[in-house]
Parts: sequence; C-alpha cells; structure tokens
Amino acid sequence: FSGVLSPEVLRLLLELQERLAATTAWAPTAGKEVKLSDICYAPLNPSEPTLGDCCVNSVTQYFQNNASHLAMTATQTVGKETGTVDWRDHLIYCV
Repeated sequence: FSGVLSPEVLRLLLELQERLAATTAWAPTAGKEVKLSDICYAPLNPSEPTLGDCCVNSVTQYFQNNASHLAMTATQTVGKETGTVDWRDHLIYCV
C-alpha cells in the first residue's frame, strides 16, 4: 500500500470526518443552527435523519468509520499456515 493508505492517514481521515460531522453553521434564513443531519442524504431515514443515518462515502466506511475497527487484528489459519490479518487484509477482502 502507498502512503495514502497508511494506518496513520486513515486515522487522521477518521478524525477529520468526525470534526466535519460535528460542524454546525448558522442559517439566517431558517433562523437556526444547521448540522450535517439537517442536510445530508439519508436514504434509510429521510424524514428524521440522525448523524448515523447520513450516507458518507469514504474509504473509512470499510471500517464502519470506527478507529477501533481499523486497529483490529485477528489470527487466521488457511490450510496449515497461521498468520495475523489486519486492516490491509480487511480492505483487500472488501474491495
């Protein structure tokens, strides 16, 4: 994997997404603070979306936008070979 798909870059991307998701802006015409869930595409809950309903397309979706999932490892045995799988293996499997 190149530097763009390093664990550090993915962690930073997760942090950036969390900060952007928490951003609000004053909407003078509406006379209220607007947040992502007010304007996002939420196909599974379009009438009353929460932040978790918002559709966010990102490589971090392969880890459910969760740093703990990104950091997970597991032991895997294939035939007689046992090894450790991590975020790279998960990404390759999903893609």
